[in-house]
Amino acid sequence: MQFLGEIISLVVAFLWMGSALVSEVLSKRWGVFVSNVWRMFITTLFIAVLCWYFLGAPYPVYADGKTWFWLALSGFVGYVMGDYCLFKSYIMIGSLYGQLMMTLSPAAAAFAAWVMLGQHLTWNNLLAMAITLTGIAISILGRSEGHKVALKLPWQGVLFAIGAGLGQGFGLVLSKVGLDHYVHAVPADILPSIENVLPFSANMIRCISGFIFFFLLMWLHQGLGEFRRCSKDKKGYLLVVLACCFGPFIGVGLSLMALQYTAAGIASTLMALSPILIIYPSHWLFKTPVTLQNILGSIISCVGVSLFFLL
Repeated sequence: MQFLGEIISLVVAFLWMGSALVSEVLSKRWGVFVSNVWRMFITTLFIAVLCWYFLGAPYPVYADGKTWFWLALSGFVGYVMGDYCLFKSYIMIGSLYGQLMMTLSPAAAAFAAWVMLGQHLTWNNLLAMAITLTGIAISILGRSEGHKVALKLPWQGVLFAIGAGLGQGFGLVLSKVGLDHYVHAVPADILPSIENVLPFSANMIRCISGFIFFFLLMWLHQGLGEFRRCSKDKKGYLLVVLACCFGPFIGVGLSLMALQYTAAGIASTLMALSPILIIYPSHWLFKTPVTLQNILGSIISCVGVSLFFLL
């Protein structure tokens, strides 16, 4: 089918938009800790079924100690630190601005790869970073009464959203390190038959790490009382299942599939459209003001993201 990769990439952009909207509702209903404990747990179950079907076992077959270490660390940085910040930003500034700040993740990943893997930061990378930051600045800055440039959002929410983008970027690089170890741990004669399933299996380790750390943080921070209360909320379960499917399960799976049918630059650019797609649904659901400034800033940020992959 012609343009199959492009179509899948657009579907992923809509899924990630849906994940952000549902997660905003869920985080306000259940709180950050309970939401993510259930989100990590249910996603782990989904991936376990997938692994059982394709690998013959409901766990990451052939993963060695180094694989577990790096992927668990990736789960802590990307899911625990990153998603904690992301869900807090949804509560404070909404999913529209939270998704906008996630355009920082390619810049964070490029910086992390430079520090950890010795990859070079090119002038094209720096240009893309500058354009992305310009788009974000246009969206979140405005004029105060004294005609000075001022932040028009709660600064705590902005900091959490920046933390989310940094967490996802650094977590991505750690995932690459862990996945490389995973590939080397699989016997050479078996690797071709399960290579496409390995990213899902690797993500299971990240989710297990996320579940453990989120549960410990929840227990230390607020005990189990809130967890028990939310566990009786049947409508909340629907939200958390939708958040799992839209984001870490189906969303991630289709994003990997898109790369098989089209160029990585095209797929990444189309998948990065979620900050634009979310503008009017966020306005309709949460009454978030829509201005030309928001639209222009989101478009410029997405252009910056696309330049990371197209230049």
